[in-house]
Amino acid sequence: MNRNSEQGSGEVLLDVIGQQCPLPVLRARKRLLRLTPGALLRVFASDPVARIDMPHFCAEAGHELIDIRDRGTWIEFLIRRGTDIREPEDDLLSKPVKDI
Repeated sequence: MNRNSEQGSGEVLLDVIGQQCPLPVLRARKRLLRLTPGALLRVFASDPVARIDMPHFCAEAGHELIDIRDRGTWIEFLIRRGTDIREPEDDLLSKPVKDI
């Protein structure tokens, strides 16, 4: 899928089945940054930790988590890209956890 097709208001799919924490959230974050505000991202993930990480990420970053569905061996998330995205400070990302 090219970048121009992701700029519309349609829905974009992101399949991260088989990828482990933190990759599902990191890939969702990267894809959401390329979308226009209000666009939808549907994420398919198999990592059980994503049930915790994805809602937390959406709340912290300013995206709307519309729906979570358990599909048995995988989880489906529907996320609306926020208009006022909050990115973590660069110095926070570079600090070891024990220094925070």
